[in-house]
Amino acid sequence: MDAYDEEPEAQYGPDGPAGARRAGGPGTPGEDTGPGGTGPAGTGSEDTAGDGAPDQARRAGLAALSPRYRLVAGGALAVVAAVTAVHLGMVFLSLAPANTVSKRHSKAVEGWVYPEFEQNWKLFAPNPLQQNVAVQVRAQIRVEGGDLRTTGWTDLSAEDGAAIDGNLLPSHTQQNELRRAWDFLGTTHGTDNRPVGGRGALSEQYVRRIVVLRLRRDEGLDRAGTIERVQVRSRTVNVPPPQWSREKVSTSPAYRELPWWTVTGDETGAGAR
Repeated sequence: MDAYDEEPEAQYGPDGPAGARRAGGPGTPGEDTGPGGTGPAGTGSEDTAGDGAPDQARRAGLAALSPRYRLVAGGALAVVAAVTAVHLGMVFLSLAPANTVSKRHSKAVEGWVYPEFEQNWKLFAPNPLQQNVAVQVRAQIRVEGGDLRTTGWTDLSAEDGAAIDGNLLPSHTQQNELRRAWDFLGTTHGTDNRPVGGRGALSEQYVRRIVVLRLRRDEGLDRAGTIERVQVRSRTVNVPPPQWSREKVSTSPAYRELPWWTVTGDETGAGAR
């Protein structure tokens, strides 16, 4: 019998019932190549899965929004990107060495960065701060009878520390206003506590306004009388070294006491507001 005979009694060859036919050949049963077939050329399940996939991909992200909301979202992203770029540029110019751009636009850079975005690198300095400095104030008040009464020392730095302690979002004023004002005064005054140049007088006025405002707000001295004069001092204590260190430092407080300042009517009015 011929090997290619297709008699019903013929033994199936390696290629199925029609041994002479190759899989995928024309007329091969079960190997439909049409769009609705189940063979390699295409399956109904694949067509069903592929119908919605491109539409879903095209509708992802901003494309899923209506044109109006797409425009609003795009505008918001553009504004955020622009503000971020300006902020990074301003901070860069404030930290970079002096150059033509930073000198020409120094006022704009300082107005943007200070005081909210000021960068302070003392933590990473070779010799970081190792002292706790507290600013204290007392006042002379003229009471109703005309007599002068001197108050005790009020620790303004301790009040700021108490307001910051446990506060997840302390204000920049609580953290830095008083400290920076005192640093400003220290750098513009000599060892004799006298101002050096015009900035020294400005620093005195700045500190005086701050302490008068704080006394009126915290102590309520405006109800007791009129603040005539104020005196400011600093209390500096060295931070004790760790137990494993052999370094020995004095932990006794050192005071820097400024002379009495007369409070002007302008400053009294500023403290009352």
